[in-house]
Amino acid sequence: MKFRLKELRKNKHLSQVRLAIELCIPQNSISRFESGVRKPDYDTLIQLADYFNVSIDYLVGRSDNPNMI
Repeated sequence: MKFRLKELRKNKHLSQVRLAIELCIPQNSISRFESGVRKPDYDTLIQLADYFNVSIDYLVGRSDNPNMI
């Protein structure tokens, strides 16, 4: 599974710390999501997809179409 969080974050020129602050998520969680050490729970996936305005399928690499359906 290709988790696109890092790619989306960098495209918006956000640091892990800034994204963590924006979403009220610990910065080390963002780091672990990006490195694949940890997977976000369902609520966090929704929060991330909404923040980046992409579908969850795109976020987790199941689709190459970022548009929300």
